[in-house]
Amino acid sequence: MEVKPSIKNAIFLTWFLMVPAGTWFTYKTYPPHISGQWLDIFAFLLLTCVVASMPIVINEMFIFLIQWVALATFLMFGLFVEIIFAQIAVFVVLTKSRILRNGELFRLPLNLNMFFIVSFTSGIAYYLFGGQTGPDFAYDTKSMWLAFLYAVVSYSVNQIIFSCNLRLVYKSKESYFGKDFIVETTTTFITFPIGFVLYILYNQVGSLALLFVGIPFVSLSMIFRLYYSSEKINEYLQKAAEIGHQMAERLKVDDVVELLIQKVSEMLPVDYAYILEVSKNDELILVRGIEDGMPNSLPPVKKSQGISGMVWGEQETFLYTARKEWHQYSNGHLPDDAESILGVPIVRSKKVIGVLLLASKRKRAFEKFQLMIIDILCSHFAVAIENAKHYELTKMQSERCSLTKLYNYRYFENLLSEEYEKLTRFERRTLSLIILDIDHFKQVNDSYGHQSGNEILSELANRLSKLIEHTHGTVARYGGEEFVILLPDTSKEAAFVMAEQIRRMIANWPFTIKQSLDVENTQQKVMITASIGVATAPEDAEDSLALIRHADRALYVGAKRAGRNRVAEYSSC
Repeated sequence: MEVKPSIKNAIFLTWFLMVPAGTWFTYKTYPPHISGQWLDIFAFLLLTCVVASMPIVINEMFIFLIQWVALATFLMFGLFVEIIFAQIAVFVVLTKSRILRNGELFRLPLNLNMFFIVSFTSGIAYYLFGGQTGPDFAYDTKSMWLAFLYAVVSYSVNQIIFSCNLRLVYKSKESYFGKDFIVETTTTFITFPIGFVLYILYNQVGSLALLFVGIPFVSLSMIFRLYYSSEKINEYLQKAAEIGHQMAERLKVDDVVELLIQKVSEMLPVDYAYILEVSKNDELILVRGIEDGMPNSLPPVKKSQGISGMVWGEQETFLYTARKEWHQYSNGHLPDDAESILGVPIVRSKKVIGVLLLASKRKRAFEKFQLMIIDILCSHFAVAIENAKHYELTKMQSERCSLTKLYNYRYFENLLSEEYEKLTRFERRTLSLIILDIDHFKQVNDSYGHQSGNEILSELANRLSKLIEHTHGTVARYGGEEFVILLPDTSKEAAFVMAEQIRRMIANWPFTIKQSLDVENTQQKVMITASIGVATAPEDAEDSLALIRHADRALYVGAKRAGRNRVAEYSSC
């Protein structure tokens, strides 16, 4: 969440006024007794840095368990040394967690302030109740209880400040006492006794105590990290499998593409996403592009051109953690603020059919294991796209005329039934139907050949489609040289006007054909006419079949018999 500049400035000012002065006050009030212990101090500092750099990850939350080292350091060397170590640990923690990026430098003084207040408050509480540096717990049980008080105060103040930061700095409204709070509280109080063990053991065996306690703890941290990594990978694999099933269920290409973009953006910190497909021209063309949640376009990309072209040409995945790594390979099409890049080939039958390119504004936004996850998703995507294209092709072939590319008789009858159902439910006011038949079309076939007749049918289909493309109508080839136009919510008068426009368009514009019966296959212009019938429900028909029958009757009785090249509307008289 974005933090206001005024709050950032206040954080820096607070650190400047509080931490140096407070550290100096601590040095003067509770001076450290470290003469001749420089090697031990260095050993404790090294342990502090190692523990700070190896967080335990639970429920996707990084927990830096340095409190137990801080407790042992405080008891051994006093408050001043513990404050200095805590400040150094902050640098290690923030460096390890990679949050000292541009615009987030304020987190450094924010955490320095928090660690200083925690150290200072818990240390003062310990000293005010009579605690001493370097107590002997074997003979001084009071100091042990005070050390426990130090741990409780340290944890409590840390949680209070952390909660205040969430509310005041980040303006978070989420409940603080959630699952993460319980996990952190439990792990913190489990590890605090390790600090007592380290201190007591150090007094007995010296620096060897750091090895006896530090090595098992570091090993445990590594085991937790490995366990978390495997759990995280398993979780991603499960998500990939679920997304794969979801893509397989999609029957439209656009739905499959949209689902992949959506799910990948949810799984990874993606600001820019592009799906490119290898075209017939041997170029990568953009199928879907998203930049900051908004659609975008890219020019065609040649093989080995730019990052996506490299992914295509090399047939390998590419992962870049910062702009400086890929800037020299870019063709200038990626946004200027992009940093991390992840490019994965989409392969089907050992052939690259596309490229998925992901980008983030953050440096090191993607992890190496995510390459495997995205590669699996791209494999699912390739299969789902092929299935969706096959389905769409099969659906189109079953619904459309192969010659004119218009809807066919089967599709039209189903659509007419659906629209008539809407009419009966009063979702439609009227339903008009136009049927046209080309006059003397057999003579055209006999004179110019059936191929030329097919050319006329195709051109007429294009003209009809363009004429009604701005309406809610549907054009279909009803059979032979007959065409139908279904017009929902269109009155009989408006349908008649449109039918007359269609008649004039056919009669007044010649059709260009190739003389298929001529050896030279020369072009020729042919004039044709059409007869048209119009009927409208509910006034002309009580069901969908009656609407077709009455429009057909108007065509043959009112138009054909009356001399052709005319429009007739159905009349029950």
